[in-house]
This record gives sequence, C-alpha cells and structure tokens, in this order.
Amino acid sequence: MEGSLLLLGAMSEAAAFGLAAVAALAMLGAVKFIDYLRRRDVEKLAKLTEDNAKEKAEAILKEARIEAKEMALQEKAKIEEQLSEVRKELHERERTLDKADDNLQQRSEQLQKQEKMVESNQRKLAEKLEDATRRQAELDDLLDVQRQTLHQLSGLNSEEAKELLLKKLDTELSHEQGLLIKKREQAIAEAVEPKAREMLITSLQRFAAAHTAEATTSTVDIPNDDMKGRIIGREGRNIRAFEKITGVDVIIDDTPGVVIVSAFDPVRREVARLSLAKLIADGRIHPSRIEELVAETEKEVEKQIVKFGEEAAQEADVHGLHAKVIHLLGRLRYRTSYSQNVLRHSIEVAFVTGMLAEEMGMDGDLARRAGLLHDIGKAADHDTEGGHPKIGADLLKRYGENEVVVHAALGHHDDIRSDMPYTVLCAAADACSASRPGARRETLDRYIKRMQELESIATGFDGVSQAFAIQAGREVRVIANTNQTTDESAAKVCRDIAQAFEQQLTYPGEIKVTMIRESRFTETAK
Repeated sequence: MEGSLLLLGAMSEAAAFGLAAVAALAMLGAVKFIDYLRRRDVEKLAKLTEDNAKEKAEAILKEARIEAKEMALQEKAKIEEQLSEVRKELHERERTLDKADDNLQQRSEQLQKQEKMVESNQRKLAEKLEDATRRQAELDDLLDVQRQTLHQLSGLNSEEAKELLLKKLDTELSHEQGLLIKKREQAIAEAVEPKAREMLITSLQRFAAAHTAEATTSTVDIPNDDMKGRIIGREGRNIRAFEKITGVDVIIDDTPGVVIVSAFDPVRREVARLSLAKLIADGRIHPSRIEELVAETEKEVEKQIVKFGEEAAQEADVHGLHAKVIHLLGRLRYRTSYSQNVLRHSIEVAFVTGMLAEEMGMDGDLARRAGLLHDIGKAADHDTEGGHPKIGADLLKRYGENEVVVHAALGHHDDIRSDMPYTVLCAAADACSASRPGARRETLDRYIKRMQELESIATGFDGVSQAFAIQAGREVRVIANTNQTTDESAAKVCRDIAQAFEQQLTYPGEIKVTMIRESRFTETAK
C-alpha cells in the first residue's frame, strides 16, 4: 500500500515535472515566436523608415535642385542687369566722347578758318607793304625830279628844298597811313564782333540755369488757430519779444493755418521762420524760451551759411578760399538783387566767365574764381559804407586773393577802366546773367512805369526830338533835333541824360544812351 502510494507519488512528481517541462518549452516557443514577430515588425518599420527617408531625401534633393535652378536664374538676372548697366554706361561714355569729338572738330574747323583769315591778312599786309615800298621808290624818284626842278626854278638851296619836300611827303604819308589804319580797324571790327557774339551765345548755351524769384515773406504752418493766441501771448508780450529779438515783422491775420514772417534781410527772416517753427512744435512759448531758441537757431544758420559757401565753391570748382571768404559766399545764399538770388547768380557768372576764358585760350580756373567772387561785397554792403564793388575788392585784397580777382570785383560794373581781360569777361558774364529773361522779377506796371520814366527824362532835355526805351530799358535811343543841336552839343546832351538817369532812377545793371543826329538835304529836279 505504501509502495503503491510511493509509486503514485513518484508518478505524480514525474507528471508534474513533465508538465513543467512542457510548459517551459511552450513558454520558450512563445517567447521565440513573439521575438520573431517583433523582429519582423522592426524590420518592416526599418524598411518603412528607410523608404520614407529615401522619399524625403529625394524630395529634399528635388527642392535643392529647384532652389539651385532659381538661384542660378537670379544670379543670371543680376549679371544681365549689371551687364545692361555697363552697356548703358559704355553707351553714355561713347556719346560723351562723340560730343567731345564733335567739339574738337568744330574747334579745329574754327582754328582752320582763323588760320586762313590770318594768312589772308598777312598776304594783304604784304601786298600793302610792297605797294608802300613801290610808292616810296616812286616818291624818291619824284623827289629827285622836284628837287632839281625847284632848285632851277625857285633858286632854293638843297636844305630848303629838302624841308619843303619832306613836309609834302609827310602830309601824303599821314593821309595814306590814316586810310590804312581805318581800313584795318574796320576789318578787325567786322571779324571780331561776330566771333564775340558767337562765343557769348555758345557759353550761355553750355550753361543754362533756372532761377525762381525770391520773396520777402515766409509762411509758417500752425496746427490750429488757437496757436495764434499763444504766439501773441498775454497783452502781446510773446510777439513783441519775438520781433525784438529776431528783427522781423510777424503778421497774424485771418488767414487760417499760417503765420507770416516778413523781413527784407533773408538771414533774419530764415532765423525767425525756423525759430517760430521750433516754438510751435515745442509748445512752450514765452520770452525766455524765445530768446533761447533764437540763439540756438542763429548758430544753426551760421553753420548752414558755411555749408552753402563750401558747396558753391565746390560746384564752381574753386579751391583754396579763405574761411572768411567762404562764410561771405554762403551769406549770398540769403541775399537777393531784384529778386535774383545772388549766390546762384555768382555761380552762373563763374561758369560763363570760365567758358569765355577757355574759348579765348585763357586760364579758365582763374576766370571762374573771379566770376564766383565778383559780387562778394554784397554780403557785407549792409555793414560797410560804399558800393559793393569797392567793398568786395577791399575784402578780397585783405584775404589774400589774386590781383586779377580783386580787379574783377572792383571793375565788373565798368566803374573803373578795365585794364585786365578777365574783368571784361566777368562784366560780360554778369550782364548776361542779370539781363536774360526770367533772371530778375519785375511787375508789368513797374516795368511800364520805368519805360515811361526813361523816355520822359530823355525828352525833357533841350534839342531832343524823340526818345525810345528798348531792350527792356537797358538802352535808350534819343533822336536829336538837327536844327537845335550840333554834333558837339548832342554829345553833351547824351552825357547829361545818362547822368540824369544815375541821379533820378534806381535800376539793375546799366543803361546805354545812344544819341542819333543826322542831316537830310532834299532837292527836287525839275
């Protein structure tokens, strides 16, 4: 019994052990199967990841290729644009060179014409000299004959006969010399006048500048009409303080949105305009603040004046100016003459004077310097007694300028005898700049009144029959009465009319008075 139980127990243990072994084997198989499934999933995931990576890489590669193509197209467009600019620049340079070539050809043709003219004049002069030599020989023969004849007929000795013949010969030669000189002067005048006119026209065409008339008032915008009351201040203390400090008139009327600043001195007007604009923007308007801002603005305007002077010198290509001269030159930016800005006028005169000098083979740099500084006296004529030519000449001499430049400033209005050619060129350029249409503003009523004043003053003199103001009042043609005047008295009347214009009228530039007197004799053949 016990043996059976033991056998049974052993069999049970063996069965349990077998079941455990089977379970372990099943567990191991299940683990391996699960591991297999996991490996398969991992391989599928790896393959899927690899495929996705390949697709992404291909997409990135495709995008990179597209971007590379776009960048290549952009670079190509930039290069083409640069090439277009280079071609355009080369085309402009080619055009400039063509123009320069044309100018050189024109100058060459002019020089050839002048050379031919000189050769013709030399040939004519040689012919005249040969003719004079031949006549001298004839005169010598004639003198010998006359000497012998006179000695025989008059009984004069040789010295007396020689003196008589020399007097006669001197008279004849003086007459011939006068005719030759007059003829040569006429020929020179006929040749020089068209050349001078051509040079002036060419220079003015090469430099064409636009000017606008300068006004004597400036407007300052205000945000609202309440600001007008703040500008005036309590019992007008603000506006009185502003006008006293700046030296201008502030006009506040019913015009909406603006305040008017009026002054004949452009520098003071500009300081006042800028100061008032700053006060309006700041909002603190009282006498002490006004004084502070005006002082600050004056310093800014002084810096601006120096900047204008340096820019003008640079534009006209004039270097080495004294610092004080540059400051005076900048002040001309705020100076007007008959509404024409004096600084722009000076720059225009500088260019025209330089072009005229270069046309004549003279120093263009020196001519531009003289033209730029010819009106420098107008920057200080309010502070110094005398006319602006003398003031300018004294200032330029004080600051070490060339004698030619000083003389041009002193004589550009023909106040003195022009001994230097640069002064004549500067005066011509100054007259052209001031008298061309649009340079100086003048109302129609004032223009008509000035024409009438010129004609009435001229006709008020004895011996004047008629007077006509022409060329915008720059010349007056006076017709003299032949019965009441002679050539000598007509000349005196002409000078008296010019002096009357100087004493009674104010005008820009100069006025030429031309007196015409002619005699007419009429007979009738029956």
